[in-house]
Amino acid sequence: MSSEHPIRVFLCDDVKAFRSLMRFVLEEESDIEVVGEAADGQAGVDGVGREKPDVVLLDLSMPILDGLEAIPLMLDVSPGTKIIGLSGFTADKMAETMIAQGAVAYFEKGADLDDIAKAVRAAGASTS
Repeated sequence: MSSEHPIRVFLCDDVKAFRSLMRFVLEEESDIEVVGEAADGQAGVDGVGREKPDVVLLDLSMPILDGLEAIPLMLDVSPGTKIIGLSGFTADKMAETMIAQGAVAYFEKGADLDDIAKAVRAAGASTS
């Protein structure tokens, strides 16, 4: 994507400190813009429907709707959006499940933040 059209990212995680950290890391990248945040799955679905981001970073374990429940709803309201799952659960157990629901990638929350930013960039490039 060109710098004229940054990759638009929506953060959905119930832990405010994690959202703040991800916002800080992503906004250091000149080609990425965080366009919204939500602390639960339903607010995430609503925000994704409103913002139509290129990429969503979505936590698995959240109140109201968990990540697995939110994925198909987010894709319904914004079919072009790519979803990257995040969780404290081990990747080998959850990656397959989240990808089966429609996520394009999955990371454990302890993953290297630069790797997550690279995945956001790759997913965002595939939406153009």
